[in-house]
Amino acid sequence: MTYKVFIDGRHGTTGLRIDERLAGRPDIELLDIPEGARKDPILKREYLNAADLLFLCLPDAAARESVALLHPDNIRTRVLDTSTAHRTDPEWVYGLPECDGGQRQRIQDARRVAVPGCHATGFILLARPLAAAGILPADYPASATSITGYTGGGKALIARYETSAPLPPSLQGPCPYALGLTHKHLPEMQRVSGLAHPPLFVPIVGNFAQGMLVSLPIFPPLLSMPAKPADLHAFYSEYYAGAPFIKVMPLDASRFLENGCLPATACNDTNRAEIFVFGHDAQILVAIRFDNLGKGASGAAVQCMNLMLGVEETAGLTI
Repeated sequence: MTYKVFIDGRHGTTGLRIDERLAGRPDIELLDIPEGARKDPILKREYLNAADLLFLCLPDAAARESVALLHPDNIRTRVLDTSTAHRTDPEWVYGLPECDGGQRQRIQDARRVAVPGCHATGFILLARPLAAAGILPADYPASATSITGYTGGGKALIARYETSAPLPPSLQGPCPYALGLTHKHLPEMQRVSGLAHPPLFVPIVGNFAQGMLVSLPIFPPLLSMPAKPADLHAFYSEYYAGAPFIKVMPLDASRFLENGCLPATACNDTNRAEIFVFGHDAQILVAIRFDNLGKGASGAAVQCMNLMLGVEETAGLTI
């Protein structure tokens, strides 16, 4: 069977990557508005309503406008929104199949799915299992750090880093941002993780294109039950058993370090996420790395599309 798919915002960073992942798939027919007619609202409405599945790769306001263009009696077109617009909307299913045992089925059945933010993906995959199991108390004072490649900032930030002129000193090293502590991913990070309070979250953009590393400090005295690094490692290994894109790395991860450092780029161009557990009895650090444009964006969107269309979850994706 062939499915008609329309990518609204096909020429943005996420849209282009989705397009690449779908190109050549015999089960997908990509609908494409002629270049000169892309701003024609009547024609756009026709394309949106002709699709079996619609990707929204747009700013929040534009994503909402496109949803409004779907005919009220259109019961065929299913929607995957990669923007922030609907991630905490109870009428939309959160597009993270691994976040609990029933989420994969909810996505399969859904007509409207909101693809998670990249930082939120990492934090939730680390925090939600612990909170759901009662290991992390609901009022745990969570904090998180996430370092990401500059492609996560879209075309404007990419242009700043990929200019032919020498980079200013401010962009040559890591750049913490969103220091008002109101990052747009925080609402979904709190809601989906199940914590009573949003984490104190510090995102950092680095002078590299792709890759992401999110870390969550764990203080055993604040947990609801005793836990050592080996305990958390065993817990994650069991929780994500059978999840094709989540790999819990060995507890002794020394061979995956480079001069004692954990590179953020090792999962680039895949849809894989790797979980690490570091530390000792008094302090534990759990970390996850993945491609911010893969499992953090377009790869996650295609994974959800596969589930919604009833095809193999891993189709068109690299593990």
